[in-house]
Amino acid sequence: MSTVNAVRTATSRRRLLNRDKVETSILGEAVRLFAECGYEGTSVATVAERAGLSKQNLMYYFPTKQALYQRVLDTVLDDWLARMASLADPHKDPGDVLRAYVRAKLKFSREQPLASRVYAMEVLGGAKLYAEQIRHRVIPLLRADIAVFERWIAEGKIAPVNATHLMFAVWAMTQSYADFAVQMALVLDRPALQPADFDDAERLITGMVLAAVGLPVGLQENPCPS
Repeated sequence: MSTVNAVRTATSRRRLLNRDKVETSILGEAVRLFAECGYEGTSVATVAERAGLSKQNLMYYFPTKQALYQRVLDTVLDDWLARMASLADPHKDPGDVLRAYVRAKLKFSREQPLASRVYAMEVLGGAKLYAEQIRHRVIPLLRADIAVFERWIAEGKIAPVNATHLMFAVWAMTQSYADFAVQMALVLDRPALQPADFDDAERLITGMVLAAVGLPVGLQENPCPS
């Protein structure tokens, strides 16, 4: 009996691993196409072809284009919210928290530029398919982060600041390195943004954020480069 159970367990694990592999392939191609063509311009058939599947096989994993699109956006938002959650700890040093947050946001822009662009395109289009998720998932964490800023202010750890607009500014500055990377590369006269560009951005944005809350900038080399 134990042998039978072991075989069943091994078979189940193989199926899960295969499913994860197929889903990863589908999502990778979907991100590229949604970033290049937008939601309306992307077809399930094209995603399936790029992933080496039939349309029917793809729809076994994602029954509709909207389900596939939502999964792509969920992945972006999950990552973003995980970084926001790291802010909501009033017991950590404000400077350390803000430095880490800027670094993490720029790391996502560097490593996942297409995913960031898909999210930006959805928002620029009025968030017609994703507004409820943004409303129900982002707002609670933003309020938690604002509460932390207010506690830091009350304890004299940072200068008074409009935390909501500070967060808006950080989002805009860091995400622009994904959403407008092509324009930046053209201005800098190079094929694409380089790691050094992100390092320069991190130092500048971090300095601006720390200065905004009255903390010493301390532009030092990052001891733990990402």
